[in-house]
Amino acid sequence: MIFEDLNLSTPLLKALSDLGYTTPTTIQHKIFSVIMSGRDVCGIAQTGTGKTFAYLLPCLRLWKYAKDRSPQVLIMVPTRELVIQVVEEVKKLSAYMNLEVVGVYGGVNMKPQALAVENGLDVLVATPGRLLDLALNGSLKTKNIKRLVIDEVDEMLNLGFRTQLQRILDILPPKRQNLMFSATITEDVEKLIDTYFKDPERVEAAPTGTPLENINQYVYPTPNFYTKVNLLELLLAQNTEMTKVLIFVATKKMADQLFDQLEEKYPGIAGVIHSNKEQNHRFNTVNRFKDGTYRFIIATDIVARGIDVSEVTHVINFDTPDVAEAYIHRIGRTGRADKKGIAITFVAKYETESMDAIEALMNYQVPVLPLPEDLVISEELTDDEKPQVKMKTYLIALPKKELSGPAFHEKLKKNQKVNIKISHADKMMAKYGKPKTRGQKTKKR
Repeated sequence: MIFEDLNLSTPLLKALSDLGYTTPTTIQHKIFSVIMSGRDVCGIAQTGTGKTFAYLLPCLRLWKYAKDRSPQVLIMVPTRELVIQVVEEVKKLSAYMNLEVVGVYGGVNMKPQALAVENGLDVLVATPGRLLDLALNGSLKTKNIKRLVIDEVDEMLNLGFRTQLQRILDILPPKRQNLMFSATITEDVEKLIDTYFKDPERVEAAPTGTPLENINQYVYPTPNFYTKVNLLELLLAQNTEMTKVLIFVATKKMADQLFDQLEEKYPGIAGVIHSNKEQNHRFNTVNRFKDGTYRFIIATDIVARGIDVSEVTHVINFDTPDVAEAYIHRIGRTGRADKKGIAITFVAKYETESMDAIEALMNYQVPVLPLPEDLVISEELTDDEKPQVKMKTYLIALPKKELSGPAFHEKLKKNQKVNIKISHADKMMAKYGKPKTRGQKTKKR
């Protein structure tokens, strides 16, 4: 099967030829005819399988020029980096087409984006939040949208875009073709499909958890954070083939912490990227990684979804992900475009359960490598790794309320005063021993 066997137009075939692509991937040739038929589609494909071209090729093949330059194709993705990436892919494929593509995302001034949308476009790539903003302020006209693509829908829901997605789906034209792509079909994804899709056909390129054939996986059992740092430095020093290394960490705090540890030894060739970094910093970091300025970058899972670098030589999981599917996403960043890749995971004792879950999902046992003899095993622990001292709390049983005595001491006898009302006659009797009167009252005449 080659691209010329598909029902592609001459401009698309010419663009593919310029890019050096001749053979479609599994997901690309499986899904092409289904999308061309007009049916709703749910594509299940792992990272690195070519799913962006899988939906772009048929959508661009079906696109027709119209005088009303409001979008015919709407593509929603979860991150700003993915918006930039998909826009670039559309431009590559439409090099010989009179087609306008615009990308919009949050975190930047909305006015230039609103102006670009109002000036007319054919394909819109957007994050859900900014898309909804443009629709509600009247800049975006949705009446001509014929195809909706929701890419990385599982990650979109994980990021909390459920409400925005539902509102967008409600305002789009009811007569449209829905295309959804996800690495995993969760319960939330199923609900979305059941509510908004019309009898979608499922096209699966690789089952969830299938280890990619082009990737060699290895595990190093490492005791703690600083030993992991030492091992990483050792591997980078000893392996000259590590030219483009993507290092994954679980948290933004750990990303910064690891960058601080490595920056001194690798000045000017190390980068860090996570959601707290400014947009320009994130774009510049990815570009420097692509052009080879940075030998490695440290990234969190969410931001790394937008990193599409075809020649990543190694993926290093500095920590073992808690969610097994996240491991598949991580390692899928290497071994792309039919090139071999290597994935290395550092596993501490407290991470062995997570690694077991990953291996169970893949139905594959990752080979364990012995630690290098010249590796320095650190005894130093981070605050998170230090054992937590738990103080025992002793509870004293209090007596029942009805058995409790008075909460005060008995008064002295002289202080035990009682207010008793005594009549004047009684006072006189007590004082004089006989009743005393104040005399007879005389009546005035």
